[in-house]
Amino acid sequence: MLEENMKDFKKSCVYQIYPKSFRDTTGNGVGDLNGVTEKLDYLKKLGVDYLWLTPFFVSPQNDNGYDIADYYHIDPLFGTMEDLDRLIKEAADRGMGLMFDMVFNHTSTHHQWFARALKGEKEYQDYYIFRKGKKGVPPTNWQSKFGGSAWEYVEELGQYYLHLFDRTQADLNWENPRVREEIRRVLLYWKKKGIRGFRFDVINLISKPAYFEDDDEGDGRRFYTDGPRVHEYLKEMVKETGLYEDDIITVGEMSSTTIHHCIQYTNPQERQLKMCFNFHHLKVDYKNGDKWSLMPCDFMGLKKIFHTWQSGMAEGGGWNAVFWCNHDQPRAVSRFGDDTKYRKQSAKMLATAIHGMRGTPYIYQGEELGMTNAGFTSASQYRDVESLHYFDILKESGIDEAEVCEILRQRSRDNSRTPMQWSDGVNAGFTSAVPWIEVNRNHTTINAEECLEDCDSIFYYYQKLIRLRKEYDVISEGGYEPILEDHEAVFAYKRIYGGETLIVLTNFTDTCQFIEAADIKLSEEELTEYKTLIANDGLLRSAAGIRLAPYGAVMLIREP
Repeated sequence: MLEENMKDFKKSCVYQIYPKSFRDTTGNGVGDLNGVTEKLDYLKKLGVDYLWLTPFFVSPQNDNGYDIADYYHIDPLFGTMEDLDRLIKEAADRGMGLMFDMVFNHTSTHHQWFARALKGEKEYQDYYIFRKGKKGVPPTNWQSKFGGSAWEYVEELGQYYLHLFDRTQADLNWENPRVREEIRRVLLYWKKKGIRGFRFDVINLISKPAYFEDDDEGDGRRFYTDGPRVHEYLKEMVKETGLYEDDIITVGEMSSTTIHHCIQYTNPQERQLKMCFNFHHLKVDYKNGDKWSLMPCDFMGLKKIFHTWQSGMAEGGGWNAVFWCNHDQPRAVSRFGDDTKYRKQSAKMLATAIHGMRGTPYIYQGEELGMTNAGFTSASQYRDVESLHYFDILKESGIDEAEVCEILRQRSRDNSRTPMQWSDGVNAGFTSAVPWIEVNRNHTTINAEECLEDCDSIFYYYQKLIRLRKEYDVISEGGYEPILEDHEAVFAYKRIYGGETLIVLTNFTDTCQFIEAADIKLSEEELTEYKTLIANDGLLRSAAGIRLAPYGAVMLIREP
């Protein structure tokens, strides 16, 4: 039976699994559902409540499963329905629920709906967004998020279809009530199977404008991001499937969204979603907002985004999903920390910063080990469709190939998709065969076996952070107050609830930082009233203040 604390998503922690890279039990080089089942005791030991699995449905795998061809069946690449049923049961027996990743903005062009559309069936053409071009050019100048036009021409029909992502991912027409009914049917099917959560991929893009026009200011996103009927569609979906009333968590991935909309998506009075992801804090190293243009992290910008979103969502009664990593992002310890000399310290520091926040924390597989970026040096090592698209696009723009490889080394989604590092053995204990993507060479020193044997490991630090959220209401329920806003090295905030006060201090640099009591608006006497809940290496305290070591972090609490 699921544990009682799972009923409170504010006290829960979600662990994201990329099945393709988690654990291979069949010897084909690809992770599978039985591999997840095999590692449930490991996940139980970590203390997580929900397991978010990225898509493992039938798919041609052009976008690693986010191009779904059948919402009801398991891709044989990952196993069988019997394997899934066993995973659901075994996870529930350990107090964990499964969260499915549902891609409802688009389907694969291999989906039977699209195949029937191509055959000329008007009913199924209305499942998608087909438009005639203008004098031999696409209906609009909108750009795909993977590069190139967002429209693909179908010669047999004399029309273009919209694809905001890869050309093999055709956008669904949510204006069509039959599409919305199909989606509700999918959700009810998996809900009946015992699925305890749903993550909705790019869900704020589902509502397209009534009239399609060129964007003379950008790539078209301003016309469909948080579109005109998106809240209406979500309310209808949730109401008709009972997702809000039931003990089921729902999270929406929100592309280029706003606080205003995210409050609407997640405020309980709106009855839409329990929480949502936003990605603004993961664009602070994008030069001029361009993912493929490198620059150092804008730390002050990072702080401002966190403070703005945490405070704004709290004031509006919304709820965040808080995270550093996922399958679409580089490894945080390589991006915002030091993945060599201070890898352990910076991994723990980054964890402290997130897990003390207001919101439900998400851990991406390997994050609890301090896994780093892939370190690939050649384009031939990449498998990600977006990375391969941009390798060609950047080269064609005149950028030297060596510079393009450096951009991919820092930005590619494959940084997070290398196999989970279970051991220092062959292929990191992920597979006995040739893995679908190369294993990171540092698995000989960074792996789960090593972490479990080290009582001071990153794994056990995460374990404690997860436990603290369950033990202290101030972490799960408290408000949010920025502190040290002008400090150029330290990110810090305060949480207050029910007479408890939590202070979180995190040093994002490789130099020591001394924080005086007065800096955090406390007297020396008041500072002595705070006890240390958790700290990484090198913390020194006195009545006068706190010394944070390079990449040091601490949570302090004062209880009634």
